[in-house]
Amino acid sequence: MPHTTSYTPQNWSRRRFLASAGTAPVAGLLATGCAPPEPAPAEVAEDIYARLGLRTFINAAGTYTALTASLLPEEVRSAMDAASRQYVALAELHAAAGGRIAELVGAEAALVSSGAAAALTQATAACVCGSDQDAIRQVPDTTGLKSQVVIQRSHRFGYDHAIRNVGIELVEVETRAELEDAVNDDTAMLFYLNAATNQGQISREEFAEVGQATGIPTLIDAAADVPPADNLRAFTRMGFSLVAFSGGKGLRGPQCSGLLLGRRDLIDAAYLNGSPHGNSIARIAKVGKEEIVGLMRAVELYVEKDHDAEWADWEARVQTIVDAVAGIPSVEAEQFVPELANVVPHAGITWDPERIPMMRSDVAQALRDGEPRIEPRPGPADAPRLDIGVWMMQPGDHEVVAARIAEILSAAAA
Repeated sequence: MPHTTSYTPQNWSRRRFLASAGTAPVAGLLATGCAPPEPAPAEVAEDIYARLGLRTFINAAGTYTALTASLLPEEVRSAMDAASRQYVALAELHAAAGGRIAELVGAEAALVSSGAAAALTQATAACVCGSDQDAIRQVPDTTGLKSQVVIQRSHRFGYDHAIRNVGIELVEVETRAELEDAVNDDTAMLFYLNAATNQGQISREEFAEVGQATGIPTLIDAAADVPPADNLRAFTRMGFSLVAFSGGKGLRGPQCSGLLLGRRDLIDAAYLNGSPHGNSIARIAKVGKEEIVGLMRAVELYVEKDHDAEWADWEARVQTIVDAVAGIPSVEAEQFVPELANVVPHAGITWDPERIPMMRSDVAQALRDGEPRIEPRPGPADAPRLDIGVWMMQPGDHEVVAARIAEILSAAAA
């Protein structure tokens, strides 16, 4: 992290302040002699979404960004509120919060970003530019810089634009031999998509091994891969240089937060390639003091919680749904756990379309049209199957969902 410098406030322009704020924390605060104002009394919470004419819903899907992911625990909301009431030097906050998170998860260093996609951009920029200020200002023009990132062809995905933002070329490979042959003097990074682990011929371990053997930094996108909680440590132990997580999914932090873990030199470089540094590729992805503090508190809560008890609660919710549809003709229901991403208990419900003439899209629309609105897990529209995620539900929601699904399927079977 940048070192502390002092300055003379006389004739200090806004432009000069902005230019320096990203690289040096403010040395001190000007004394005003005035006590800070008392916080205003808490107002009665209004239903902001109703005022906007929007219908909220029970989240029976999971931590999908388009469905606003997760809800903040009260402790996280309180921490963010407290953070919003005072000023702090962002450089100092990034260093302190990153150090605290790294300590909690056993990483060398950590950086809070503006979502997992921003973490991918800053990680890539760290591998391309390092801490070189000229290079940081130059990208996405990569002339004279390492400009290639190697990726499995089957791991190309909608978010790899976050990597391409830095101006690099994605080099696609399919086998370990091709991966090793693709590494050259222009290779800045090797990228692995954890959600696509079952797609492609090169395993995570092999990617990490090739990176270590060649000295090329490796980045794994594990955005939706908490839980299991051990994943916060597993990928760095595996040998990946950098790991990106979403802060607003399983960690239950602010939706617009992300987490980058890994090598200290690369984390420091990632910080320099993002906000609050004005002339950097990821300056657009600003993360505020509230999100930094909120994600730090969310990580504290996550590593301290009783994960076994939480898992048992999810299983009980699933069982309620399974039991509710058990007596409906041709309907079968069971618990399943996805192998990758959202690795938590779900309810899977199938039926005979000859006896219940509905497809997933029909049942899903009926759930949306009812009161309260319910959003199920995405799936094939034309399949006689409905998947329900229970882990983002509020207490008691699973009972409402169970009753509504049973009502819809029973009526169609009559």
